[in-house]
Amino acid sequence: MRAITVVPGEPDRIRVEEVPEPPLEEGSLLVEGRLLGVCGTDRDIVEHGYGEPPPGRDRLIAGHESLGVVLEAPDGSGFFPGDHVAGIVRRPDPVPCEPCSRGEWDFCRNGRFTERGIKGRDGFGSERWRVEPEYAVRIDPVLGDLGVLLEPASVLAKAWEQTDRIFERSTWRPRTALITGAGPIGLLAALMSVQRGLETHVLDLKDTGPKPDLVAGLGATFHAGGPGDVGVEPDVVVECTGHGPLVFELTRTVAPNSVVCLTGISSGSRKVPVGLDEVNKEMVLENIVLFGTVNAARRHYEQAAGALARADRGWLERLVTRRVPMDDFADALHKGPDDVKVVVDLRA
Repeated sequence: MRAITVVPGEPDRIRVEEVPEPPLEEGSLLVEGRLLGVCGTDRDIVEHGYGEPPPGRDRLIAGHESLGVVLEAPDGSGFFPGDHVAGIVRRPDPVPCEPCSRGEWDFCRNGRFTERGIKGRDGFGSERWRVEPEYAVRIDPVLGDLGVLLEPASVLAKAWEQTDRIFERSTWRPRTALITGAGPIGLLAALMSVQRGLETHVLDLKDTGPKPDLVAGLGATFHAGGPGDVGVEPDVVVECTGHGPLVFELTRTVAPNSVVCLTGISSGSRKVPVGLDEVNKEMVLENIVLFGTVNAARRHYEQAAGALARADRGWLERLVTRRVPMDDFADALHKGPDDVKVVVDLRA
């Protein structure tokens, strides 16, 4: 079968090649790969050497945002041929640590977890792949190809779950949300904010391309510029850019008792002076919580599936702005000015 393989940190060695059929030890569900979502993590793997291939190999089958259709499923697995599924990315560490032993591998404490298409395990960028039933999530077939959004949506489902839990420290509840960054992650964060009934504002650097219309399509408000250009004091912020200086600026623009959730990671290393004493004072005196979140447990995939099922299908379709064949994976790593979400068609 054909698969997209990469050598982390060597972008000139991307190739589509013939590889053996996926071994049974990868899982009893045999899945026909349909679509593969592409994100900044894939670019960091290829260009900056993030992640690692399986032990003893220099090449990694790429891709962690999956969508496929079950070809074979054992009796009693809960799955049947024809089911639309996505594969969960992370696997618990072999010890396992306490969180991993309870299905919370997104809170792994010793760092020995593995991740499909990222760290120590092949990904889903192949014509067929296998997965264990306990790490497969069934997707409503009504979503069709839009099920490829499940993995990124799971990251936001976790972000909102953790944010909601923090707000339980008080009887007061948020009314206004700010999402920084209007890429796929930011737009999915905005979707879940609107679904919670929050007055939602989305901030991005530029007001060109499809992003302003996508934000308006949610009933949210789009802003271009910096946090000071929004004109509201948000009760909750979901930060999706990974831009370090913006994080500290946000602590000075949010409302009292607010929660700031960080979901983005920057690959940059630029140093910027920050008045940490001032930030500390603001956070203490205003009851501000600033926290980071990464990855997702199974329940977050299930929450994400529900959020996507409730979303307007026409709006979701507008998120996927470009499809490319497997041979154009390298091109898919670089977005054009009108791209929001780029996906690879594993059947082309």
